[in-house]
Amino acid sequence: MYDPSHLRTFLAVAQTLSFTRAGRRLGLRQSTVSQHVRRLEDATGRQLFSRDTHSVELTEDGEAMLGFARRILEVHEQATAFFTGTRLRGRLRFGASEDFVLTRLPEILEAFRHDHPEVDLELTVELSGTLHEQLASGKLDLVLAKRRPEDPRGEPVWHDRLVWIGAERLRLDADRPVPLIVYPPPGITRALALEALQRQGREWRIACTSGSLNGLIAAARAGLGVMAHSLGFVPPGLVRVPDRHGLPELGQVDFVLVHGRRRPSAQGPADALAAAILAAGDRLHPRGRADG
Repeated sequence: MYDPSHLRTFLAVAQTLSFTRAGRRLGLRQSTVSQHVRRLEDATGRQLFSRDTHSVELTEDGEAMLGFARRILEVHEQATAFFTGTRLRGRLRFGASEDFVLTRLPEILEAFRHDHPEVDLELTVELSGTLHEQLASGKLDLVLAKRRPEDPRGEPVWHDRLVWIGAERLRLDADRPVPLIVYPPPGITRALALEALQRQGREWRIACTSGSLNGLIAAARAGLGVMAHSLGFVPPGLVRVPDRHGLPELGQVDFVLVHGRRRPSAQGPADALAAAILAAGDRLHPRGRADG
């Protein structure tokens, strides 16, 4: 009843909230993406997206289809692997940024290990900037992290907005430097926050530095300062800093999958894990909780 290619297109649109970005991810023209979504909507008899010239949003039926589409595709891939007799083997060095510490990424990795028990999966959790450096030096095969603004590489998993967050009771004095809670270099959100403050001419000071997401959250909850953070990933106990404090806009951020040098023994496992993450991207989407 539901064509797997249409379901993959639906998931790509749902995760990127953009027909254009979904087309880029899948290597399809925007007209083909629209056609796939229309045919899936015809098959379900329901509208899955509400869209206009400026935005794309999932409808209530679209939200329901997310889980169904993911499970259908998982079973489809398992059946294909079983009957073709293909078994992936090799060592895969996978890096995930601190953003995903509190998401459902472990469930995706557990399912991957179940489906591919002969793949030796090694997980590294680090800052996005550090992961990109390790990928470039050949120490990792696949990375799931924020994309540097100047770096065009990577398959978009989703697109989000960066905002300032802090404790609800936090008060900022306009005459004093902004107290910052940041990752150490080469943290990508750190660099974006400092650049934004410098462009505005706003003074700042480092109130807390931690390489741990939990450390940053603890400092923010204690009211030590503000941190730059993905809008959809605001942790419990923290809120957006009100506009009246006059902090500068931080812009957008892309979360992407990036492949490293194609080692023959890692290429198949890396492609399979990337496909699994893209297919199950709604589990990592800001409906979950995390940051980095």
